[in-house]
Amino acid sequence: MPCGDSGGRLFTPVDNNKVYMRPILSKEEADALIREIPEIGQLWVGNDKLREESYRNAMKSGDCREWIRIIKTLYLRKQQRIQQGKKTTAMDEKYLRLAEERLYSELSIPLGIPKEDMADYITEQIRASEPQQI
Repeated sequence: MPCGDSGGRLFTPVDNNKVYMRPILSKEEADALIREIPEIGQLWVGNDKLREESYRNAMKSGDCREWIRIIKTLYLRKQQRIQQGKKTTAMDEKYLRLAEERLYSELSIPLGIPKEDMADYITEQIRASEPQQI
């Protein structure tokens, strides 16, 4: 059943090798993934057309780490564009929104935290794990 839709159903052909379904993360896996976020790199591609293809492939992968790479890349790109007095591109906004939606949905289930609170929760967890400076 799709998350957040108590009446929803998923249909997939049983003889189709293209459909990949995996179990959701456990609480331990979700916590470990959040601790790993500072070490996960960006997904930067200089060419606009290749960049969108990379984002699309990362979204299709079903890999939370790939979604994190997109989020980190597009968050930093957004900050740079704002500093330059430019707006973010529609493509960047689209993939940032998609990646956040999927990551937060994935993590909210095992952690028992509403999806809309997940960004704050992740930020708190990362800050709490950083070494304290004296």
